Amino acid sequence: MASPAAPARSFKKAMKQVLDPTKMGTWNVVRLPPIEKNAIIQGKPREQNSNAFKTHQWKEGVRLRKALNALTHGKNIFVYHNIRTNQVVYSLTRYLEKNSVLRQLVYHGKKTVPATLRKDMWVPYYSVHFNDSQVGLRAYHLLREFSLQRQLEPPREMITITEKYLDQKRPRHPEQAKKFDEEYADKLGWLMKKKDRARAVMDQKATSVADISAVLAIQEEEIANGFGEYSRGYLTKTARRRRREARKRAEKTAAQQAERIEQFKQTLSTKKVTFEIAEIKDAAQTESKDTVKILWNDLHNARFAESWPLRVLHGELSLSRDHVMPGQKQLANVGILADKTSPEKEVTA
Repeated sequence: MASPAAPARSFKKAMKQVLDPTKMGTWNVVRLPPIEKNAIIQGKPREQNSNAFKTHQWKEGVRLRKALNALTHGKNIFVYHNIRTNQVVYSLTRYLEKNSVLRQLVYHGKKTVPATLRKDMWVPYYSVHFNDSQVGLRAYHLLREFSLQRQLEPPREMITITEKYLDQKRPRHPEQAKKFDEEYADKLGWLMKKKDRARAVMDQKATSVADISAVLAIQEEEIANGFGEYSRGYLTKTARRRRREARKRAEKTAAQQAERIEQFKQTLSTKKVTFEIAEIKDAAQTESKDTVKILWNDLHNARFAESWPLRVLHGELSLSRDHVMPGQKQLANVGILADKTSPEKEVTA
């Protein structure tokens, strides 16, 4: 008697999902990556509720975030503004870091620099995306320099009493408005008071847009003159030795970061889903190397600049209630700069 046929086995391939490393820095599974139970820490196995285990897990999260940020370092600039003072800060990561933000805030008097970073006071303004990390880092450096120079040495017209300034500051109450007009009757062209000067200089919301437009125009000339291209030039023997040592250190660090990311991918992946961590590019970025993409929280803010270079493409940021900079807004039947990939959600180990 013939034996019954064995049931056919169904072999299903694991679904592959690509994760954007710029969006993973705020995930809990990245900040506190999973570590094996009773792992050897400081020479002996540690329990998960011990201080040594928690400190080791936090340090591993810092190293993992650095490795993820290194994949796209310099290719993205994320800009935030303060909803109360209109101060503007620049970040190379999609989320704000306390030390990076506080370093950019200049002291203009009492109550002008906060004691700590309040994430509810800083909202996304716009983001700039480059194809070359060297070009992006150069733009980041220029933006920081322009902002600092304007705050330390503001233009005269920015801190001068004008008719527009008086109209905005004049009280609504008739008696108070009369006293205000008598006080400022002969002060047109004078410098503002110290507190008002501080508020005027801190307001960088409009000048930040003009700065990024000017920076991109400057970079057009730099790229035409060969910026970013490798040039051997003449180097002394000592300089060549130092360059070789620096390259070896960079290669060693890159190998360690790649190994750390690979281990993290294996930890997240399951039989059903395989995760890959890589930079996600859209069609507009792959067509031209010099193309720059700017995503706005409010597209009308682009009018603060007099003109934009032809290589700049504009888009909109998606709406988000989180303090982290969102991604590209998906527009139906409009292929401006829309990413074809679906926005990924946080995964749990």
